Amino acid sequence: MKKIIVENLKYRYPLSENLALKGISFEVEGGEFIGIIGRNLAGKSTLCQALVGLVPHFYKGAYSGNVEISGMNVLENNISELSKKIGIVFQNPFTQITAAKLTVYEEIAFGLENMGIEIKETIRRIEYVLHLLDLEKYKDRNPFELSGGQMQRLAIASIIAMKPEIIVLDEPTSQLDPQGSEEVFKAIQSLSREGITIMMVEQKIEKIAQYADRVMLMSDGEVVDFDVPQKIFLRDDLLNYGVQAPVFTRVCRSLNIKNKNTGLYPVTLDEAYELMVRHEQNRS
Repeated sequence: MKKIIVENLKYRYPLSENLALKGISFEVEGGEFIGIIGRNLAGKSTLCQALVGLVPHFYKGAYSGNVEISGMNVLENNISELSKKIGIVFQNPFTQITAAKLTVYEEIAFGLENMGIEIKETIRRIEYVLHLLDLEKYKDRNPFELSGGQMQRLAIASIIAMKPEIIVLDEPTSQLDPQGSEEVFKAIQSLSREGITIMMVEQKIEKIAQYADRVMLMSDGEVVDFDVPQKIFLRDDLLNYGVQAPVFTRVCRSLNIKNKNTGLYPVTLDEAYELMVRHEQNRS
C-alpha cells in the first residue's frame, strides 16, 4: 500500500521569490526506509515539513500540487489530524522537548496522555521505547539535564511511543557520537521492519547506504534521482550535488574491485569486505 504520494509539489516561502520545492513527485510504500540526501538548501527539510503539514499550514506561502499521507490529503487536513498518521523528529531536540514535564518518563507520556491512551498501554509503550533507545537509566532525570545526544534519543522516543504509521526524521543523528548514531539507525530499522514507513534526512552516507531501502537525491528543490543505494551511490556526478559516495565504494572503485555478477561496486562495509576477500583469494 502506498503510504506517501507526492504529485507535482511546488512551494515558495512567504516573502521569497524562489521556489523551495519545484514540482516534486514520488511514492513510498508502507514499511520502506527512505534516506534523503543532498547539500544544504537542497529542499530536504522543506520536504519533511510538507509531509507533516507544517508546509503550508504553519509556514503559509505559495503551495500547489498534491500530498497524501496514508490516504489523507495534507491540504485538506490540519496538523493535529495528520499527526495521528505521521510524526516528525527535528535536528535540534530543544525544539521538540516540551519543558512541561520534569522527567524523561513523563516527557514520553505527554503525547500519549494527549491522545487519550489508557494507562496500561501508555506504560507498555513508554517501557518499550525506553529500552529501544537505551534511555531506561535516565527515566527519572529532568530532560534538560541530558546531553544533546540523549535529548535527541528522547525526542525520537516520544514520537515512536505515539505509534505513527510514518516517521520523518530531519538529520536526527547530527548531535550523536558513532555509537549513538548506530543505536538510532538500528532502532529505526527495527521500526521499518515492523511496517512503519521511515523518511530520514541524513548526512552520514555510510549509514544511509547500509540501512535505507531507497535513497532520494535532492538538489535545488528537485528530486534528481530516487533509487536503491547501489544505484544512487555509484553515480559519477554525486560530487556535483555535494555528496560523496560511501568510503567503501570509493576504496573499491580505486582498486577496481566490483561484483562480477552485477558489475557494481559495493556500498556497505559487509559488501566491500566480501569482495575484497574474494579478490585476494583469486590473486593467490
